[in-house]
Amino acid sequence: MSERIRIVEDIMGANDRLAAQNRADLDAAGVFAINLMASPGAGKTSLIEKTLEKLAGSLRVAAVDGDIATSIDADRAAAAGATAVQINTGGDCHLDAVMLRQALDQLELDQLDLLIVENVGNLICPASFQLGTHKSVLIASVPEGDDKPYKYPTMYKGVDTLVINKVDLLPYIKFNMDYFRQGVELLNPNLETFPVSCVTAEGLDEWVAWVMGNVEGFKQTGK
Repeated sequence: MSERIRIVEDIMGANDRLAAQNRADLDAAGVFAINLMASPGAGKTSLIEKTLEKLAGSLRVAAVDGDIATSIDADRAAAAGATAVQINTGGDCHLDAVMLRQALDQLELDQLDLLIVENVGNLICPASFQLGTHKSVLIASVPEGDDKPYKYPTMYKGVDTLVINKVDLLPYIKFNMDYFRQGVELLNPNLETFPVSCVTAEGLDEWVAWVMGNVEGFKQTGK
């Protein structure tokens, strides 16, 4: 085994062990956590804002926002009603379990029902680093094109749920939904998918019902 491979395995092993501890702490506090991933501009923050609007008064929500720099996304989440923590990665293209641990230490977990983690905009690195969340959600947006499942298979293979955002633009952008869905199906059969628009609100009720259902199910079963 080469030295480089051994170092990478050590790093990933340490990350996975801390991710397991993060999950244990979330479980103990009764907090359901989502890792929200997407490319830059796909609409992660907009979806969080719309989700918070619809959940207002129903759930106690915190958002952890990962960015290379600035607190813009955390500020937007806080304005929408979440307890927000900003994690600046200093150049790293993803969040890892250590970074999420730092954010969890700033939150009163026993005062929360739902944690939304907004990962750094990237379709490569976030797929490799477990955080300890319960569900991984990928946002794909219509302007990105219909070939993304074919170009970034690891990301599409590793998620639990897919949101197709900006469907209001379908009449104006060349996007073959059948071709896109075929690529997704090949990689992740039976993946639960929500076509939504944060502009027209299409599909948002179904998406929020999924979030609510998972939180309620977690409260009842711990899974």
